[in-house]
Amino acid sequence: MVFALHPKARVFGPQDAGQAMDFAPNLPDRPGPVVLLAALAGQGAGFRIGSQGAVEAGPGQFETLTGGSLGAPRHILREQASWQASFALNARLFQIGPGRGVAVLGRLSHSLALYGAMEGAVLGADVHILDGLRPDRQWQQIIARRVSVLYATPAQLRLCLEGGAPSPDLRHVLVGGAKLDTDLRASLGASAPGAAVHEFYGAAETSFLTLAQAGDDPDSVGRPYPGVSLQIRVNGKPVADGETGEVWAQSPYLFVGYAGGDPGGAIWHDGWLSVGEQGYFKDGCLYLRGRTGRMVTVADKNVFPEEIEAFLLTLPGVVRAAVLPRADALRGAHLVAFLAGDSSRGDEVQRLARDRLGPLIAPRTCVWRTDWPLLPSGKTDFATLLREVAEWP
Repeated sequence: MVFALHPKARVFGPQDAGQAMDFAPNLPDRPGPVVLLAALAGQGAGFRIGSQGAVEAGPGQFETLTGGSLGAPRHILREQASWQASFALNARLFQIGPGRGVAVLGRLSHSLALYGAMEGAVLGADVHILDGLRPDRQWQQIIARRVSVLYATPAQLRLCLEGGAPSPDLRHVLVGGAKLDTDLRASLGASAPGAAVHEFYGAAETSFLTLAQAGDDPDSVGRPYPGVSLQIRVNGKPVADGETGEVWAQSPYLFVGYAGGDPGGAIWHDGWLSVGEQGYFKDGCLYLRGRTGRMVTVADKNVFPEEIEAFLLTLPGVVRAAVLPRADALRGAHLVAFLAGDSSRGDEVQRLARDRLGPLIAPRTCVWRTDWPLLPSGKTDFATLLREVAEWP
């Protein structure tokens, strides 16, 4: 199976997209509607959107990019059929098809935006690529265009929903790229009262791994997506529910490998794939602790910054959080928290963090920022923050 434009699909941008673009293996990522149609005009030929250099994707394949939160984005080589398989499932799960409006907020170089836009075009929906608009205007367009399905990251949603009116036509909001915090979930409920919120977990290398539905514990990332098998392993062996280990996946949605000579970070073993995520199962749901690559040892204890970030986002005044290590001669490392929100509550945030996490694990320093570094995907640019910490005296 290869990507093909559905005869009833229509593709829109923030304004008139302009002149058509011919297919080329290496396509820019703007203007989104023109680029999407150009990629589909290849009729199954290999392509990549939004990066320079030779394209390795052959017939029936394509390349997309990782988010690059901790460094340069990696090139992901995929079979087009690996996305087509989930398109068919999502058509039923989220009623995507002719007459339905599907919106994405980011550039098509971001795999989540490309996935949502490509899925809508293949299934015959009205696809709205809203990249290039201010977040508040993106939300206004979602309302005006009566969009019913939205793909977005938590960071994108947080910006969109600030002061926005409710959207009565949204029916499904698919949230990926990071954990959905409690306050943002509540804001979504108020801003899209008729929408089911579907949090999913995956990576550019894996596509969908889990999907959270109504009734699942909001602290989890849901249950295995249809067709996905998951295992938690320690030292290569499956472990019982409740025990933390590395998450391994087997599914028809996995990538082929990394392109461009990049060895990448994912590991294959006997048809199973791991991207280094640590987690555990409980009552059928997957709970994530964090990436092995971000794990920090503080006073001989393994700490996952993602868990601390999730906790900080529950505290009053905090709307963004990024936790990073800094070398410490006594403890091996101590933690620094970059925060955005109401800095007047800084003392309260630090006190609550110490009460909950203890003095060794709680961030020693909290830095409040108004200029939050973001990648085109809408994720936090951790590489920029790491460089800042490295330059401190």
